[in-house]
Parts: sequence; structure tokens; C-alpha cells
Amino acid sequence: MKLLILGGTIFLGRHAVEHALACGHEVTLFHRGRHGADLFAGVERIIGDRDGGLDALRGRSWDAVIDTSGYLPRVVGASARMLARSSEFYVFVSSVSVYADFAAVGLTEDAEVGVLEDPATEEITGESYGPLKALCENEVRDAFGDRCAIVRPGLIVGPYDPSDRFTYWPARVDRGGETLAPGAPDRPVQFIDARDLAAWIVNLCERRQGGTYNAVGPDKPITFGELLDECASVCNSGARLTWAPDAFLLDQGVEPWTELPLWVPDDGTMAGLDTVSGVRARAEGLSCRAVRETVTDTLDWHRTRPADLTWRAGLSAERERAILEAWRASQVSGGTRL
Repeated sequence: MKLLILGGTIFLGRHAVEHALACGHEVTLFHRGRHGADLFAGVERIIGDRDGGLDALRGRSWDAVIDTSGYLPRVVGASARMLARSSEFYVFVSSVSVYADFAAVGLTEDAEVGVLEDPATEEITGESYGPLKALCENEVRDAFGDRCAIVRPGLIVGPYDPSDRFTYWPARVDRGGETLAPGAPDRPVQFIDARDLAAWIVNLCERRQGGTYNAVGPDKPITFGELLDECASVCNSGARLTWAPDAFLLDQGVEPWTELPLWVPDDGTMAGLDTVSGVRARAEGLSCRAVRETVTDTLDWHRTRPADLTWRAGLSAERERAILEAWRASQVSGGTRL
């Protein structure tokens, strides 16, 4: 199969290239050349900017396209319309963030998606990201019809993750000592290993399997407590978990999802965020490796990174220590809010 990947040098795209090459496919990368110059020797690279710089793709044809780098409907639409004339199939990597309301548990692909007040906006914020992705989906469908797959992952995790939103936890537990854990240990969490997602996307291309799919994992539901227990088992660092309730953490000004990754306060509006239904994707072959393997491999990769790296998510050691001290003080004073 001749495969074009828009992106292909960062995280999910990198894993997609690795899997496609391992399967014997002929891969072409289209990217700006800013990352991964040392990756994939012998793989064809077309350097260009998909925002107004698609001319280098003209006159070429591919069996399938994987789009891992589309965020603006204007830009995605231009790519999809051009490639619809020269490619048989298109996979667009969207996000579960497209859904308008996460209050309901078990959201399916038929749930309502978010709508922008100003559909012409191109400012990507926490509020606009999902609706913009939904508009990108429409551009792909308009161009390819039933010759496309729309993949909506939850949190993508694993080696080479530049966001640190999952890596924080194996790395923090590995450091040992008293470890601040957010909310309640019995809350569900969802995430998908980038390698599993990449392999499944390539498989969709091989089979030309269209449709819209929530790509979430693990295969067996897992709680926050079980995830951190798995981290502790892998690390064997003697880390001691201290669970602090939502109200206290919010009083301390802790930012959900960023300062304490995977944590979303239980206020009734986000119950569906970590319970999205992946039934349709699993029926089409999506499967997820054991959580222990993801934790182990993520930690092994993290240990190769510079010791002085700037984290993109998670609490600094000093901030965590201050919050833990405040939590202990609240227990002594009787001011705890359980």
C-alpha cells in the first residue's frame, strides 16, 4: 500500500510510520521539516506547509492518507479536496473533544458535537478545539464521502508523548515518597496507547474501512487508583499515595488536567469524559495492550530524557510539597472537606 502521512514525525504520526513500515508499506511523509530529520532513513519526505503550500502533492497518488495534523477546517478542507482526486481513502484523526456535552455516561459516536458561535474563528482554545475538530471532520466527509474514517481518540499516551499528561504519573511514582493523588481512587480514567491507535489506523487504511469511531481504552475499564497502583508495581519505588478531595485541591488553585493530569473534578458536568463508548471501534478490531506495558514503556522512554527537561504538565516538586503540607494542616485543624 502506498501511504501518505500528513505529519508523521511527532508522537502518533511517528508510531504510524513505524507500524506502516513494519508492515511493508511504502510511506511518504508530508511535513514542514521542523522535527524528526533523523527519523526514517530512506522514507520519502515532501517538505511543505499544508496551510497554503500543497502544490508539492499535485500529480501524485496514494492508496490511503493518514491525517494526524489537522486542526483548522479551512486547512483540512484544502488538503482533503486536493487528495480526494488522487487517493482512495482518508483517515482523519479527530478527538472525543468534539462532543458538546460530557454530562452523560457512555457517549457514542452519535452524540451531538459542539458548535462554535463564530464558525470562522481559527483561534484554538480549550473551548474551540473540539468544535473546530468537528468542522474538520465535516470537511473530510464532504471531500471523500464514504471513503474516509473519522477517528476520535481520547487521551493518547505512551512513548514520545510531548504533552506529559500521562507520563507525569509513572515518572512521579518512580520518584517515590509521598505522592499527591487527586479526587477519588474509584473514578474511571480512559486513555489509549499511541502504538495501538497507530496500528489500528493503518489497518483501517489496509481494509478501506470507513466510519466514525471513538478510539478509547483500555479494553478493560480502569480506575485512577488502579492506574496508580500499576505505576507503583512497575516502579517499586515505595511511593505513598495521599488522596486529596476535589474541593480541597480546587481551594489550593490546582488546575485540573494540567497540574494534576487525568484529574477532572466530579461536579456532575464531566461524568462522560472518561466513560466514552469504544464499542464500535473494538468491533472493527481496535485492541489495547495491557496498562502495565504502557506504563513500563512510557517510564523507560522517560528515563532517556534530559534530567532538566521542562515539563508541560504536572506539579513541580515544590508545589506538590506545599499542597501536601496544606492538606495535612487541614486534617489537624479539622477543616477537611470530605
